[in-house]
Amino acid sequence: MKVVILAGGFGTRISEESQFKPKPMIEIGGMPILWHIMKLYSSYGFNDFIICAGYKQDYIKKWFKDYSLITSDVTFDLSKEDKMIIHDKHTEPWKITIVDTGLNTQTGGRVRRIKDYVGNETFMLTYGDAVSDIDINALLSFHKAHGKIGTISAYNFGQNKGVVEINNGEVLAFREKSDLDGDLINIGFMVFEPCFFDYINDDSIVLEKEPMLSLIENNNLMAFIHTGFWQCMDTLREKEKLEKMWDSGNAPWKIWRE
Repeated sequence: MKVVILAGGFGTRISEESQFKPKPMIEIGGMPILWHIMKLYSSYGFNDFIICAGYKQDYIKKWFKDYSLITSDVTFDLSKEDKMIIHDKHTEPWKITIVDTGLNTQTGGRVRRIKDYVGNETFMLTYGDAVSDIDINALLSFHKAHGKIGTISAYNFGQNKGVVEINNGEVLAFREKSDLDGDLINIGFMVFEPCFFDYINDDSIVLEKEPMLSLIENNNLMAFIHTGFWQCMDTLREKEKLEKMWDSGNAPWKIWRE
């Protein structure tokens, strides 16, 4: 099963670093947060990734092109026609398709543009700027059990973000948070059937608007409740928070072995 990661936005709220690189490539513990997200999925055996790139998409391509060099010892033998030898390659068994989905394309439009790479199969989808210890296997089991088109992951998070209304697991609405809400938000880590592409018409479509609202109207969107750890990286303060967790050896999202 393929894992689609949205990595094309400008990251304006963390412009201190995103002016130089795409937001998903901002580093936590010396590695891009995108890498951390991929490591989570890979720990569950999902190694086929499609990255929806846009802003500074060349940076993402170059980083993965050089990934083996970054993580391994290497010998450059300049006496033999610039021969390069990589020693004890330390890379994961990943297949990575990086797609330029446009500079100004909205999130739904980016998903639409990778339709041909997904094919006619169930796929996972998440954002490229948040880490979690979510149980991917439990999420997939939940999705398969309800038999509907889409599943999002919801989390109780005390900040001013959009709220997901849920009744018996079924998503009823997306709306702005009020003081009366229990702070359930959509944290990504979604699963969709391939017919979801039919709900996205063009590049101007925002993922959580027309496509998901249509699923809600047709009773086709469910929510998997996550009660563990989740943290986005919207600001420099949040980036520093994640960095401190990683440096302290207490990073809840690091569920994989070295």
